[in-house]
Amino acid sequence: MKFQATFAIVASYVVAALASTVADVETDVQTISTQTTALDNAINAFPNTGGSLVSALAIHNDAVSLGSAIDQGTSDVSGAPQPFSETDGSAILTAVQGFEPTILDALTAIVTKKPAFQALPIGGIPALVLQDLQNLNTSAFNFEAALIAAAPADLVPTATSVKAAVDAAFATAIAAYS
Repeated sequence: MKFQATFAIVASYVVAALASTVADVETDVQTISTQTTALDNAINAFPNTGGSLVSALAIHNDAVSLGSAIDQGTSDVSGAPQPFSETDGSAILTAVQGFEPTILDALTAIVTKKPAFQALPIGGIPALVLQDLQNLNTSAFNFEAALIAAAPADLVPTATSVKAAVDAAFATAIAAYS
């Protein structure tokens, strides 16, 4: 009996230590924004002709970093108290809306840069871009779903609208590389 009580107390401390806060989510959203900007800048800096393998791999590394940041955000949203308060939900949604244009620009630019990636002397870069797009799409989908599930009911339509725009841009980019 004493073991069970001790185990229950230890388990409750572990759960409490693993729980996320809204502040964690807000930090994650800022990190996602920063990583999205880095990826967008790298894609836009890649020349339409004469690009290098190093620059292409830097874009890949930025995509992987962004995916990790999004996955951490999903984990923290899922571990935070839900639903978010009206104030917290609005702040998070506003922050996401703030970097939505950057996501859309990155996805549009990656489609435009496809001929430049195909022209690189080492094949396989377009396939790597496709893999990155698919991975980021999965991460973004999970993050969007977690945010919508945690949002106050009156913010769900706006969040769903952002999700639809991002999902459509991913679908277009993935189709271009498929």
